[in-house]
Amino acid sequence: MSITRIKRPLSLFFICFSLFLAGCGSNIGFPGVYRIDVEQGNIITPEMVEQLQQGMTRRQVRFILGTPLIEDTFHKDRWDYRYTLRNGTDTREENMLTVYFEDDKLVNVTGDLLPEWASPQEAKGIDERSEVQN
Repeated sequence: MSITRIKRPLSLFFICFSLFLAGCGSNIGFPGVYRIDVEQGNIITPEMVEQLQQGMTRRQVRFILGTPLIEDTFHKDRWDYRYTLRNGTDTREENMLTVYFEDDKLVNVTGDLLPEWASPQEAKGIDERSEVQN
């Protein structure tokens, strides 16, 4: 048996094995590999939320909080602000804030950070009314 007959299948095996490992590299999590922090969404601070007041217009809310991440076409009176901080597959921080409007005026805020005047119970009634209208 010649050495070239043994080398070819062995080298082919190592090439296929290395391609397999390269394709699965993100799932294996090799030690010593640095994974960057990925921030997605709107960063909302408590100071920004405290500036919100009932009766503000959509334009004023957009000025304070920025453009909402989600403007749902089925619920036009609701804006969602989400923020996620991930390192690889680990979620380090996740925040959500939802603002509700009635007649283009701010009526309620729900989520992780709330102003003093906001009531999370009122949001359910607002959601139910908007679904009945649609």
